[in-house]
Amino acid sequence: MQEKEHDNWTGRTDGAGWMHRSLNFLLSHIDVRVLYCIMAVVILFYMLFNHRGYISMYHFFRRRMGYGPVKSFFNVYLNHYKFGQVILDRFAMYAGKTFDIEIEGFPYFEDLSNKEEGFVQLSCHFGNYELAGYSLRSFKKIYALVFAKEAEAVMKGRAGKFDANNIEMVPVGDDLSHMITISSALSDGNIVSIPADRIFGSSKSVTCEFFGAPAKFPLGPFAIAVQKAVSTLAVFVVKISAKKYKIMVKPITIEEGITGRKEKMEALAASFVRTLESVVREYPQQWFNYYEFWDNA
Repeated sequence: MQEKEHDNWTGRTDGAGWMHRSLNFLLSHIDVRVLYCIMAVVILFYMLFNHRGYISMYHFFRRRMGYGPVKSFFNVYLNHYKFGQVILDRFAMYAGKTFDIEIEGFPYFEDLSNKEEGFVQLSCHFGNYELAGYSLRSFKKIYALVFAKEAEAVMKGRAGKFDANNIEMVPVGDDLSHMITISSALSDGNIVSIPADRIFGSSKSVTCEFFGAPAKFPLGPFAIAVQKAVSTLAVFVVKISAKKYKIMVKPITIEEGITGRKEKMEALAASFVRTLESVVREYPQQWFNYYEFWDNA
């Protein structure tokens, strides 16, 4: 799920509306792997004209992963290529194609789904999180926060898939009406899906140690979980092969004995960030934040 714009990267799916519609039509008639082959070449040209994304990811591999210059450049290419594949896969799903899905940790999701209380499901810009909405089924309704200015074809494709899976998209607007919606959803015992890895000019943030350096994360997702006293999960969706994905469901908890509301929010954020780092370290090519994530980058 994507949200508000960043000064250096909009978060909006690239391309004009007619391109998205053409891609949808094309993928309804051919195997998505055909376009993977074309993209392997196109990505090189894309990188030449998208220096901001290229440089920020290069810094990530050099400074955070500790790779050498050549290995960092190669991984930047793989990262862009993986991102391109994920975008193609989304449109392939809109066109009716399916992928093999492996789910790790499903009992955590199932257990909370069977309880009367609602819960928060944290996402991030890693892999293909959108696919989780098509695969993790619950009798509870899922309210998913999404970027309000996303491309029309993407929103339409999502809507078709989400409607069939009892998911309602909640566009993030400047009027904060989405906060009322998600608060009511949790009070009614439903699920709220919230991105938890980007700050966009908000003063409400929490600083956590991430890859050996302080980084800011949005306070909102953790604040709503603490204020509503609900459980929290993190869901990551990683691309394993051309036709297979793995969904990883991980509980996000805090130690007993933490009593203050602010302290609970910070502890919950730190727990999520530790989990996020472990997943990104395992699949660094599928970390899709194309801007300088660390203030001291």
